[in-house]
Amino acid sequence: MASYTYIVTNQTRGTLYVGVTSNLVRRIFEHRNGVGGHFTTRHKLHQLVWFEEHATITAAITREKQLKAWKCDWKIQLIEEQNLYWSDLYPAIARP
Repeated sequence: MASYTYIVTNQTRGTLYVGVTSNLVRRIFEHRNGVGGHFTTRHKLHQLVWFEEHATITAAITREKQLKAWKCDWKIQLIEEQNLYWSDLYPAIARP
């Protein structure tokens, strides 16, 4: 089953949160509606700006741990390599 590592934010170059899930659409919906983590709710981290698909949850968790150890500048560079304008990717993945 596919799993995902993802980054959400509250604004361009704002606070970043790295997470992992086996259902990206559902998890981002939860972030957007204040369900789940207190950190993402408190900082209003609702905008999906980067994600990566993995073949297993173990691979996704390994990548999550790697990214959480990165400096903020490295995460910003990763995001901007795929999403230069920090567009919210959720509407594109949420479409049926």
